[in-house]
Amino acid sequence: MVNTLDIPKGVRLGNERLILVTEAAGSKLRALIEREGKGDYLRIKITGGGCNGLSYKMKFVAEPKRGDILVRSSGARILVDTKSALYLRGTQLDYSDKMVGGGFKFSNPNAKSSCSCGESFSI
Repeated sequence: MVNTLDIPKGVRLGNERLILVTEAAGSKLRALIEREGKGDYLRIKITGGGCNGLSYKMKFVAEPKRGDILVRSSGARILVDTKSALYLRGTQLDYSDKMVGGGFKFSNPNAKSSCSCGESFSI
């Protein structure tokens, strides 16, 4: 159960129906958060660009912004703005440490097409 006192003011609590972080991705995110020291939250944002029109942006931040949606999944705290949430609903974030094709991978059921690298998509 999530303690609502842990939710910063002006931030809404979301759930894994918005974005689900796999155990592998959660483990890697926790290690990166500790190593980088830039913040305890991962902000995921959808921006225009990439070869298919929309692209995923991720960065660590120290605190949420007013209006953010906070999702806790696999030990990670994910922040999503309301506009990006429209494109992310139902997405899974996974991680692979393979030499070829490894890294973070988004599986987005809303994407009609995506590029071969998986970093951009279209709706």
